[in-house]
Amino acid sequence: MSKNQRTIGKKAIFHTHFFFRKFPALPYILKWLVISIIIGALTGTASAGFLQSLEWATDFRESHLWLIAFLPVAGFLIGLLYYYWGKDVEAGNNLLIDTIHNPQAIIPFKMAPFVYLGTLVTHLFGGSAGREGTALQMAGAIADQLTKPFKLDTSERKILIISAIAAGFGSVFGTPLAGAVFGLEVFLIGKIRYNAIFPAFVSAILADWTTTLWNVKHTHYHIDFIPKLEFLPILYSILAGITFGICAAAFSKIIHWAGSVFKTNIKYPPFRPAAGGIIIALSVFAMGTTRYIGLGVPIILESFEKQLPLYDFALKMIFTIITLSAGFKGGEVTPLFFIGATLGSALSVFIPLPFALLAGMGFVAVFAGATNTPLACMLMGIELFGAECGVYVAIACVVSYLLSGHNSIYTRQKVGEAKNRRYESQQDKSVSDFL
Repeated sequence: MSKNQRTIGKKAIFHTHFFFRKFPALPYILKWLVISIIIGALTGTASAGFLQSLEWATDFRESHLWLIAFLPVAGFLIGLLYYYWGKDVEAGNNLLIDTIHNPQAIIPFKMAPFVYLGTLVTHLFGGSAGREGTALQMAGAIADQLTKPFKLDTSERKILIISAIAAGFGSVFGTPLAGAVFGLEVFLIGKIRYNAIFPAFVSAILADWTTTLWNVKHTHYHIDFIPKLEFLPILYSILAGITFGICAAAFSKIIHWAGSVFKTNIKYPPFRPAAGGIIIALSVFAMGTTRYIGLGVPIILESFEKQLPLYDFALKMIFTIITLSAGFKGGEVTPLFFIGATLGSALSVFIPLPFALLAGMGFVAVFAGATNTPLACMLMGIELFGAECGVYVAIACVVSYLLSGHNSIYTRQKVGEAKNRRYESQQDKSVSDFL
């Protein structure tokens, strides 16, 4: 190498160092942009395939209702799969949250196909479950495989899993902003990890965009009339939020209790979903309706179109708790949307607000209380229903969040900052203790 070439090389290195000193965030941005693009593309594609499969499974079940009779057999097979080959991934969403708090071994990739298959079978044969758990677990399992190629340290792995959760949530519901904040908010009550804000948003937006490129359509909801913001509508929104918060706390506490009942009384794990399947199948045939199984999206849409009876939310809650606490796979979130929307629609008998607005408020507020993610739920309400209802949605979400205490559908969720001083000294006490 000539002297002139060495001089040019030294100048290039100097200018590079000077450039990075002037823009110190650039290496971080470039690195996480690349990782986020990969997460977004892979997660969005996985969500698209999952949503299409789920639509097929639902349509096929509704056209062949005799399949519901085999729900106990399907449950037994799911139980066998996880008992013999999936014990290390059985914790599901809680494993993701544990990894954020204290990263250990790489999440096994098998979590993705296991939860995909388990959820598909659950819906095909008539269980009452959701889809968020599957999307999050698929995203987390896929994303964590990037840890070694990118040589991520412990702190960076936490950001990686947060970004994966954001991507999975944003792509499966078509709400990238809510997905990003959900990933930042869900693992620690009362605090947000801001060092993950860039990759979380990029991953969620790109994952949602990728799902859209695969021509997957998300459900759209419409609220016809939103009243002027005045004292009485605000008061009514607070009352509704109190109801939603109590409902959220009840769901969280009962589903954990029911899970312990199944574990205490049925020692062999594969028999638990089999027993749950017997209860669900017999109930469906006895009632003569499939209204309370599956995702229940048509009923959610119905809650925005007319006033629904009060028992709809209660029956969906019962079916969902039995399905998931017994060991079937899926998620709690879409059933929580159903529960909140139908409860809100029914509350219009007592609370003088439009039933569609109450349905929208309940849709996100029960979810906010059950997951302790009020900011994500506010954004979800705005993304799904429009900014006009934003204040009402925010009121319902905040009140529900406060009234639900520190109960959560995610047992590994930790308290980063207590909701108020009362909880600081008595964290295990909440309004839900009086249910």
